[in-house]
Amino acid sequence: MATASSAVQKLIQAGTKIVAVGRNYAAHAKELGNAVPKEPVLFLKPTSSYLGNGGTIEVPHPLDSLHHEVELAVVIGQKARDVPETTAMDYVGGYAVALDMTAREIQSSAKSAGLPWTVAKGQDTFTPISSVLPKSAVPDPHNLELWLKVDGEIRQKGSTKDMIFKIPYLISHISSIMTLFEGDVILTGTPQGVGPVKVGQKITAGITGLLDVNFDIEKRRRPGSA
Repeated sequence: MATASSAVQKLIQAGTKIVAVGRNYAAHAKELGNAVPKEPVLFLKPTSSYLGNGGTIEVPHPLDSLHHEVELAVVIGQKARDVPETTAMDYVGGYAVALDMTAREIQSSAKSAGLPWTVAKGQDTFTPISSVLPKSAVPDPHNLELWLKVDGEIRQKGSTKDMIFKIPYLISHISSIMTLFEGDVILTGTPQGVGPVKVGQKITAGITGLLDVNFDIEKRRRPGSA
């Protein structure tokens, strides 16, 4: 498997934001009862939600589970503003595998009320992420197999070739709305198979042939508890 260089790894530490793309796989949009979008569905996650490989994903009270969503993360390598699709890949610094952990009950309530998803998506430990692979280690990011297991049982397996909006388009589109800075991360969406993971279970996930990660699921400790 490929390894990440220290220079590339430092990229993510300098990032200002995580831009997540919702419903970028048709089968996933349909499994949640959502329409397939005509343009990217974007939302932001704070960098404080990052969790390194081997860490513990925390389930906040009063929840007992979170939903897992495995995604290809694109790490931006240089400042990007109004980037054309034809040169967009020049702005990629590397790739990683990430999880967009989701408090689905909170998200569903927010969606039904027309409210933002921040509380459901942006809490501490809700963006577990691998080390960053240099761009050169991933010859074709649109032909990668993403997978996720819970306690050794396969839950998600899909190919980035099925993304509705490809990476050059995403970089061009997002950079026309907000400036992307070195180290910013684009989460490119999740294939079908999302579902709950409970306290005490373990997630393993990865990009076949390139890297894998593992995370424990535990209840978040209440402030002041022993």
